[in-house]
Amino acid sequence: MHKKILKCRKKKMAIFSIVLVLLVALVCLFPYYTLTGAATYSWGSRGSTVREIQTRLKRWGYYYGTVDGIYGYRTYSSVKWFQSKNGLPADGVAGNRTLAALGINTTAGTTSTYAARNQNEILLSRLINGEARGEPYTGQVAVGAVVLNRIRDPRFPNSVAGVIYQPGAFTAIVDGQIHAEILSSSVNAARDALNGWDPSGGALYYFNPAKSTSQWIWSRPLIKIIGKHRFCR
Repeated sequence: MHKKILKCRKKKMAIFSIVLVLLVALVCLFPYYTLTGAATYSWGSRGSTVREIQTRLKRWGYYYGTVDGIYGYRTYSSVKWFQSKNGLPADGVAGNRTLAALGINTTAGTTSTYAARNQNEILLSRLINGEARGEPYTGQVAVGAVVLNRIRDPRFPNSVAGVIYQPGAFTAIVDGQIHAEILSSSVNAARDALNGWDPSGGALYYFNPAKSTSQWIWSRPLIKIIGKHRFCR
């Protein structure tokens, strides 16, 4: 009888220890999730953010379904396609990195003009960083200016994210360099471009002649050469 009581007590202590460990882990991890503000949208999610995901993917040619705010198979497949094309883990789940790549910020109070400009600045900085890291500063600003020049041209999407994530538009998207560690010069170049400086002379295209094999891009009228890039109309 005494052995049974001891065995029962040991079992209860073991259970209590497991529960205590889980509670401690929960307490420790909760602040982490709160601080990171992890936002995840996946199969079965619904709402305005899902609708925005669908809208942007549809605008850029990744999504062909109805914009209904329901995260179903088509949305999952489109997100996965977008991720695979833009150097992200292709799991079909719209987490923080994917939302950032889409230009969607789910933090409260980010609908202001300042927040929208800030998102554009971050995304443009990342593109400049991926495309023109190591180039002369004027060349980095010129790359940013090309994005903004395209926005004003009816042949291209009318937003920073739309231009940057247009399929096949920029090498940094294809090879994942847009996610490289960002340099301060890239941020400054994005700010200068957004503030109206255009060293490209109104260019809509640029390329590195040492790397480009496209006959079409070579046919574009040359405006100027800055560093390793030729800027064209």
